[in-house]
Amino acid sequence: MQNKLLTGVLIVLLCIFVGVAVGSKRAKDSVGKEMLQQQSEIVSILKKLEEGKAGGQDSLVLSLQDLQRRVTLLEAKLDQAAGALGQLGQRNAPPQPPEEDYGKAYDIPVDHSPIVGKKDAAITIVEFVDFQCPFCSRFHAPIKQVLEAYPNDVRYIVKNFPLSFHPQAKPASKAAFAAGEQGKYWEMVDAILADNSNLSEEKYQELAKKIGLNVDKFLKDYKDKDAQWEEWIQQDLTLGEQVDVRGTPTFFLNGKKTMARDLNGYKNEIDAILKK
Repeated sequence: MQNKLLTGVLIVLLCIFVGVAVGSKRAKDSVGKEMLQQQSEIVSILKKLEEGKAGGQDSLVLSLQDLQRRVTLLEAKLDQAAGALGQLGQRNAPPQPPEEDYGKAYDIPVDHSPIVGKKDAAITIVEFVDFQCPFCSRFHAPIKQVLEAYPNDVRYIVKNFPLSFHPQAKPASKAAFAAGEQGKYWEMVDAILADNSNLSEEKYQELAKKIGLNVDKFLKDYKDKDAQWEEWIQQDLTLGEQVDVRGTPTFFLNGKKTMARDLNGYKNEIDAILKK
C-alpha cells in the first residue's frame, strides 16, 4: 500500500518538477523561490519515507498528509507562475496590424504610371503588382476581361510593389518601363504576367522580340535608364506603404481596396458605381 502510494506521488511530482524547472526561471523571483522551497521540503519527506524513518503507522499517515498538502501548495504556485508567464507573453507580443479598411478611399496619383483605357473613365482600377508574384499572374486575366467589358468606363493603372524575396520582380518592372519607351508598356506587362515562372534578362529580351520591339533599343533603354526606373519603382513602393498595401496583388477600385478577383466580382462593384 505504502509503495503504491509513494509511486503515485512520485509520478505527480515528476510532472510538477518539470513545470517548476521551467517556470521558476521565467516567473517572478518570489514565486519561483517559494516553489523551489516547497519542492525541497517534499523531497525531504520522500527520503524519510523511502528510508523508513517516518515512524509508525500514525507517523506515516501524518507524513503523507503533509506531503499531500505541500504538493497541493506547489501546484497552486505553479498555476500562479503560469499565469504570470501568460501575462508576460501578452505584454511582449508584437502589436497586430489593424484590420484592412475596405471602406476607406485613398488618393492614388497617376504620376509616371501608364494608363490603359480612357483617361476620363468613371472607374479607375489600380493594381500594386509584383511581376514575379504567381498570384499577380493568376489575377491578371480578369483585369483584361474587365477592360474588354467596359471599354468606355474603366481605366487601369499599374503601380510597382516588388517584394524583397522575388529577385526578378524589380527587373521585370524595368523591362516594362523600357518597353514603354517604344509605346508597348502594356504589351510587355501582358507578356510577363502571362507566364512569370521563369523570369530573367534573357526572357525579357525574348519577350521584347515577341511583341515586336527594336530589341537593341529595348536593351539600351533597359540599362541606360536604370536610375530613372529605380526612382519610379521607389516612388511606387512609398505610395504603396502610404495606402496600406500589405501584399501583392492589391487592387483599388476608385481608391478603395477591393476583394474582387474575377469578372463577376468586378462587375458587381462597377455596375453599382455606374448606377449612382
